Amino acid sequence: MDDPRASPEAAHAGPRSAPATPASATSGVKNGSGLPLRPGHELPFVAPSSYLRPKPPSRTMSERSPSALDRDQMQGLRGIREFLKVRTSYDVLPLSFRLVVLDNDLLIKKSLNILIQNGIVSAPLWDSRNSTFAGLLTSTDYINVIQYYCQFPDEIDQVDQFRLSSLRDIERAIGVLPLETVSVHPMRPLYEACRRMLKTRARRIPLVDVDDETGREMVVSVITQYRILKFIAVNNEKHTILLKKPVRDIGLGTYTNLATSTMNSSVLDVIHLMVKHNISAVPIVDESNKVLNVFEAVDVIPCIKGGAYDELTSSVGDALSKRAEEFPGIYTCSEDDRLDAIFDTIRRSRVHRLIVVDDDNRLRGIISLSDILKYVLLFGEEEDDIRAG
Repeated sequence: MDDPRASPEAAHAGPRSAPATPASATSGVKNGSGLPLRPGHELPFVAPSSYLRPKPPSRTMSERSPSALDRDQMQGLRGIREFLKVRTSYDVLPLSFRLVVLDNDLLIKKSLNILIQNGIVSAPLWDSRNSTFAGLLTSTDYINVIQYYCQFPDEIDQVDQFRLSSLRDIERAIGVLPLETVSVHPMRPLYEACRRMLKTRARRIPLVDVDDETGREMVVSVITQYRILKFIAVNNEKHTILLKKPVRDIGLGTYTNLATSTMNSSVLDVIHLMVKHNISAVPIVDESNKVLNVFEAVDVIPCIKGGAYDELTSSVGDALSKRAEEFPGIYTCSEDDRLDAIFDTIRRSRVHRLIVVDDDNRLRGIISLSDILKYVLLFGEEEDDIRAG
C-alpha cells in the first residue's frame, strides 16, 4: 500500500542547492556572497532541513514488506508445521476405533456389502498368501469397475466374479494409471504422512507397522485428511486462530472449469464427469447455478450394491435419496470467510469439502481438504527454507 503521507516533493521544493556562480580562472569557486569556498565545499550542497524530512519507503519496499496480517498468517502456518513434526500419525487415532481389513481374495461384489454394512467407504487390503499389506480399497476402485462394465458390457457375468486382487488388472484394461500403494509407520512424524499424501494425491493413508517377533507387516489403522485437519483444529487452536486472511486473498480452492450436474442427470453421467476431470465430487445445481447438493464418489457405492449396475442409469436425485440418515450434509462458505473460521467448522463438524457460494447461493468454487492441507504445509515453504539455511 502506498504511504498516505505526502512525499517530500509535495511538501517542499525538494533538496535545494544554492545558485551557482560562474567560476573564473583566477578567483576560484565562490559562494553566493562572492567569497571563495574552501576545498570540499563546492556547490551543489544539500540544505540541512532536508535531513530532517522523513523519507517514505519506496513503492517496491512497501509492497515487499509484510503486513501484520501476513506476519500472523505465516506465524500460524509455521506453528502448525512444527506441531505436525513433533506429533506422530498414531497420535491422530481416537482412543477407541474399529478397523475392517479385507482379504484380497474376496469378491468385489461382496466387498461392497461389507462396506455398506459397516458404514465405511474404504478398507485396507491384505494379501493372506504373502502376509503383506496389499493396498487400500476406495470408491475410486468401484468407479474403475463401472468404467470396465461400460467399456465391456458383454462381460457383466465376469465382472461379478472379479476379486479384489483383480483391481490392478481392471485398471490396465481401461487404461487407468494405478494409484501408488503408500503407507507410513504409525510412529513417524505426522508431517511425513501429510507430505506423502500430497505427493500421491491420496485422501487417506494406512498406518503399517512390523511385528518385532515375526517381521511381518500389520495394518494398525487408516488416517484421512479430515482426521488430520480435525486433529490440528482441536489441538493447535493457538495457531489456527492466526489464519485470518480470507479465502479470496490466499487463493484457496478451485474457481474455474468447474464440473457441475443436475438432479435429473444420470449417475453414470456424473461418474463420467468425475473420471474426466479427476475429481471426487460434483456440485448439483439448478438452472440458475444455485447449489442444491453435491454428488460424491462415495455415493456410487450404494448405487451398485449387490452388482446392480443397471441402477447407474437412475437420476442423481434418486441416488442421493439413498444416503444414510447420519450423512453430515453439505458445507458452504464465501470467498470472504477466513481460514480460521474454516478450521473452527472442521473442529465442530464432519467436513469433507466446502462449496464456495455467493450471497444468492450460486456456485463460485470448491475447497477440498487437499487444498487446505496443501496450503498449510507448502505456502511460503521456500521462504522458510531460505531462513533455515
